[in-house]
Amino acid sequence: MAETGKKTGSLAEGKRLYTLRRWDSSLHELLNVDANKLDPTENAELAYYIGLVHTKMGRYDEGLVNLEQVITAGNDPLRICQCRLAMAYIYVVTGRAQLAEFELRQLIKKGFESAQIYTTMAYAAWLQKNNDRAVELYEKALDLDQHNTTAMNGLGFVLVDANIDLYRGLRYCRQAAERKPTNAAYLDSLGWAYYQCGDMGEARQWLRRAQEIAPHNDDIKKHMRKAFREKT
Repeated sequence: MAETGKKTGSLAEGKRLYTLRRWDSSLHELLNVDANKLDPTENAELAYYIGLVHTKMGRYDEGLVNLEQVITAGNDPLRICQCRLAMAYIYVVTGRAQLAEFELRQLIKKGFESAQIYTTMAYAAWLQKNNDRAVELYEKALDLDQHNTTAMNGLGFVLVDANIDLYRGLRYCRQAAERKPTNAAYLDSLGWAYYQCGDMGEARQWLRRAQEIAPHNDDIKKHMRKAFREKT
């Protein structure tokens, strides 16, 4: 007979289930790992993956608690970098843009630079309505990775949405959509760029495609309503 309350989870199996995107099974496995049998490095890895799974499941507060544990342990600079990126993502999606920017600045101070860091900072700047700063950061992301579609789309959207440079913005939105033609967010940005440029035919075409892929997306619905109210 098995011992009552005995933890039989496996860190390796929890990680495997995570890579398969089986969030519930991964979390169950990870929470049943006996942390007392792990060394400090393994314990930090356990907290990291528990934090990631919670984040994937939309349990952001639980995700933050576990990711902060890894940063506090301070054993692995690369893992700390990954945690700060994950925490910045949580802060962005929960509307805490200033906290997101703080986490990302900590990474840059430590010498970590990547297109992902700058695109996340740019999005945080845009959330705070700092459009010029968002453009600057998206451009830095593209300097590091000229093929980064997240940066292309983000830069294009800000340029058109804020009426900074409509036709340059349209070019970036088109490039992102051409590279990833099934990405609803990119198709939405392209449709919105055409709307801002006054081309209602193209705007409606691309917005329809975006809505077919993501019919419940609120931003796409909002852009559709505006585009279809306009006279051709």
